[in-house]
Amino acid sequence: MRYAVFLIPLFLITLTTHAQESLSKDVDYAYLEKLIAITRANYPKIKMYEDRVVVAEYAIKKAKLSYFDIFNFSYLYSPNNNTATISPTLLSGYQLGFFVNIGAILQKPSQIKQAKGELSVTQHDKEAFDLSMVAEVKKRYFTLIQKRAVFKVRSNAALDVESMVSSVKKRFEMGQETLEKYNQTLVMQTDHYQNLLNAESDILIAKSSLEELLGQKLEDIK
Repeated sequence: MRYAVFLIPLFLITLTTHAQESLSKDVDYAYLEKLIAITRANYPKIKMYEDRVVVAEYAIKKAKLSYFDIFNFSYLYSPNNNTATISPTLLSGYQLGFFVNIGAILQKPSQIKQAKGELSVTQHDKEAFDLSMVAEVKKRYFTLIQKRAVFKVRSNAALDVESMVSSVKKRFEMGQETLEKYNQTLVMQTDHYQNLLNAESDILIAKSSLEELLGQKLEDIK
């Protein structure tokens, strides 16, 4: 039991040390900026915020053009009829009318101001989402780098355990090692293989999570 208890912490220390050393070396910031640019171009929610800005800009133009709705023109045509009638019209021919909606004049500045305010709010929402999106891309990219580093360390540790199992097996066959310690190394080897499979699964999950934002496979990005 002392043999197994000593080796397990040793491998944990090795795993942590290698992971800390490799993370900063594996981060490619130029590649990360490319991932952010691709996400901005492909992610549907970003396009949704861009469309909202366009709609808000159109609302301002519409509010400004609606100034023409304040003025109304009309005309009335009364034919010139010499025949005596019970209620003869005083005016004949074309009669023009020009009307101004005073209430609408007073409302237009506030309507335009409101439209501009809605555009400003929409732009701020878009900017806030963009910052969140950039942070999320970085988070998922760094997570992927971390999972790859952990897999690399666990892969090396599995090779070390495999070598150790081979050595213990030879000593056991020569009668220089007990069956208990040989079985302990076999259990340790199984645990490392299981950890290796878990690490590989973590890589696939992290990769899929990042590709969700990108809208395309990492293999297609050069």
